[in-house]
Amino acid sequence: MIHQYKLGGLPIVLDTCSGSVHVVDDIAYDIIALYEEKSRDEILSAMMEKYGGREDVTPEELAECYDQIGELKAAGQLFTEDTFAPMAGDLKRKTGDVVKALCLHVAHTCNLNCSYCFASQGKYHGDRALMSFEVGKQALDFLVAHSGKRQNLEVDFFGGEPLMNFDVVKRLVAYARQIEKEHNKHFRFTLTTNGMLIDDDVIDFANRECSNVVLSLDGRKEIHDRFRVDYAGNGSWEKIVPKFQKLVQARGGKNYYMRGTFTHANPDFLKDIQTMLDLGFTELSMEPVVCAEDDPSALTQEDLPIVQEQYEKLAELMLKRRKEGKPFTFYHYMIDLTGGPCIYKRISGCGSGTEYMAVTPWGDLYPCHQFVGEEKFKLGDVWQGVTNLAVREDFAACNVYAREECRDCWARLYCSGGCAANAYHATGSVRGVYKYGCELFKKRMECAIMVEAAKALEQQE
Repeated sequence: MIHQYKLGGLPIVLDTCSGSVHVVDDIAYDIIALYEEKSRDEILSAMMEKYGGREDVTPEELAECYDQIGELKAAGQLFTEDTFAPMAGDLKRKTGDVVKALCLHVAHTCNLNCSYCFASQGKYHGDRALMSFEVGKQALDFLVAHSGKRQNLEVDFFGGEPLMNFDVVKRLVAYARQIEKEHNKHFRFTLTTNGMLIDDDVIDFANRECSNVVLSLDGRKEIHDRFRVDYAGNGSWEKIVPKFQKLVQARGGKNYYMRGTFTHANPDFLKDIQTMLDLGFTELSMEPVVCAEDDPSALTQEDLPIVQEQYEKLAELMLKRRKEGKPFTFYHYMIDLTGGPCIYKRISGCGSGTEYMAVTPWGDLYPCHQFVGEEKFKLGDVWQGVTNLAVREDFAACNVYAREECRDCWARLYCSGGCAANAYHATGSVRGVYKYGCELFKKRMECAIMVEAAKALEQQE
């Protein structure tokens, strides 16, 4: 299968199953479109009819172009057959019960009252709670015990607002550092915060212990303060931006992300990206809102073309700023065309429910943070381990080929079937397809590939 599109002035051909990306001229682009459907003579005749009026086009050159396409096919770089489907069901099961990452919900409470919050202001449709050190310690022990031969382990401090339980966060990191050598492991920590409680102590800790920090900022002040308010209804932009700037400056180049959410109120989210850039932030992410369809914040079909255009303009802005010596990173455009994820990752996806789990303040295990509070998805707890084997098996079988709608999609080996939580909330099944999200993902991938292709061409020149 191939996917052809034109973006940023580049005619691009993607070979789905080999991952090969070809930037071609218009003639090759048209020949490739007909290559599997028409005979050689029919194609060359059609090309001569379309391009024969050009002085630089001769029958010999058209024939040579056709033959070069045949060579690419023979080399496995065009029209490559899909040989991955038979292995899809087995790859995930071969990892057994190895767990590599936990999302520790150290605080099921929050000091902000964001109306679009999928976690119901940090409560996850349940009671407010803080994780005790004893529960968190057991979670880390569970991770070590179930990590097999993996050396690098990932832990994300999450909420609600995790800094509302900062003392426990610090104690857990100290405990993890204490047991690393004993078990031949290395913990990599991430902190996700709304910024309200950031102070010098937090900055020093985060920059010393956290390999990544995710900072919640929705961009423009008027957009951010529309949703991200305290319980008195006051916006948080003025309070958190200086704190974020201080933290990022102190990180000295270590990883961070400004993580924004765009909604029906701001499908023109490129303005929010520009605000973040103006504030000095260069590691950026803007995520589509996750909420019920009848929520006023929900993206609509009318928003879709606006958002897709924003993604294209964002790609153009990235290339423009790169040429100006002012590059920035956009999370969803991070793609490696020379290697990228292994086929296991491409087929199996994020590993939620198998390799990755969320832990509640009480020690309960769920497939990921977006399933927390959905009782039927409870996997077990950090003392007994996974006891709900049926749910784990369902997630283990949740690969890109488990979804009929994905089998003929050109982007399937990039999205790996998409987010199970989004699929469940949209369709009632973790093997369903969140179609709106699919459209956004495909546009992001087209833009990401175009950006990388343009960079490669620039380097060649």
